[in-house]
Amino acid sequence: MSVRSRWLMISVGLGILLNPLNSSMVSVAIPRLQHVFQLDFTSVSWIIFSFYIASSIAQPIMGKASDLFGRRKIFLAGLVVAFVASLLAPLSPSFGWLIVFRIVQAIGTSMMVAVGMAIVRIHITEKQATALSVLSIFLSGAAAIGPFIGGVLIHSWDWTAIFFVNIPFAVASFLLAWRTIPMDEPRMHVAKDMSFRMWFDLIDASGILLFTVGLIALLASLLSAKSSGHLSFGNGIFLLIGLAALGAFVRHELKAASPFIPLRTFAKYPAMTWVNVEFMLVNVLYYSLFFGLPSYLQMVRHVSEFQTGILMLSLGLCSLVTSPIAGRWIDKSGPRPALLVSAILMTLGSVWLVTLNQNSPVISVCLALAAFGISNGLNNVGMQASLFQSSPKEIIGVASGLFNTSRYFGTILSSLLIGIVMGDTFSFEGFHVLGIILTLIALSLVFLNRRRRDSLRYRIH
Repeated sequence: MSVRSRWLMISVGLGILLNPLNSSMVSVAIPRLQHVFQLDFTSVSWIIFSFYIASSIAQPIMGKASDLFGRRKIFLAGLVVAFVASLLAPLSPSFGWLIVFRIVQAIGTSMMVAVGMAIVRIHITEKQATALSVLSIFLSGAAAIGPFIGGVLIHSWDWTAIFFVNIPFAVASFLLAWRTIPMDEPRMHVAKDMSFRMWFDLIDASGILLFTVGLIALLASLLSAKSSGHLSFGNGIFLLIGLAALGAFVRHELKAASPFIPLRTFAKYPAMTWVNVEFMLVNVLYYSLFFGLPSYLQMVRHVSEFQTGILMLSLGLCSLVTSPIAGRWIDKSGPRPALLVSAILMTLGSVWLVTLNQNSPVISVCLALAAFGISNGLNNVGMQASLFQSSPKEIIGVASGLFNTSRYFGTILSSLLIGIVMGDTFSFEGFHVLGIILTLIALSLVFLNRRRRDSLRYRIH
């Protein structure tokens, strides 16, 4: 690999890590944000919802935009947007403004994730697999060490540091990307020839609007009902709006020429559909622990942000160490054994959480974290292998997009689950209930994997 290719890969890696880093650092900041803005747990959880909803919408849109304007332009613009959002978020006069800047940050970082892999695939022609695997380490590594970095920053400074820390990454990535990413081929004439209506249809703006309104209204209704303890008239209105919008979204997507989420693909390929359902459940489990455990440690066990970050590091390290081992295992035996072991480990980890009491040694939490970390490493490779195995080659691009959508659905549902179970206050009793629910989900994954038919033996090339 040439020197220029290495610098190109580094510039892209520094950019794409901002999305997973910012999605994971905030898990340690929830208690501090509650204290600073004097809000309950349900309200503060929107700092998580907003990021994932915005990311799930922005990434496919920016992928389409890059085909028209060029990947280099989208990548550089994303760095600028992320830089501005990270600079302004700590200056937010209210929690509402913090949510706004958090959404802008999600859009900016999604612009880089949407095109980063494509830039490397196009412009690095030698040792492509190695280059892509290194970028995967940037992505998974940033998510894994995010809670640790967040814990150190908040302990040493304050919650504002988890935003300011993005600035050197964004600046370094921009300077390197400006010099190393080749200029885009002229594409603007394509965009100039398009009418507003054509643009509207291309990005499926109607579908995006219906999806966003439906999801936010439904989340607001459920969380508000849990917070107040009953379903009020206002909550009922939001619930009806959410259900109506999501119903209209499904109907629209089935008719759209360029749908935001191609639902017909799910109906046409049931095996691929089940892979996405399983992946969504896996992410509900993983991110419920990922976001719930730091709050449990800090608010119930009164562990400091720094110590919480150290404990959460065991989750990420186990995941990173397991991934390459899982790749070799799956190459020999197919995805089924690895995914079955993963489901069993998640079940054991969830059961261990249920057995914890308020006097259990904090270090014992590491056993559950290790189980979930190893299972996540197995899932990272195993679920991708299952996707390739169940998806026809001619739709692998669409299948990969749907796969990422399933990940975001899982993260959103995990935040919703924590909000509903906990309500306004994060308590030990609520954490115990959460552990029981996670155990039931993990058992369902064991059942699904025991019934999985691995008729095709998968090989990673």
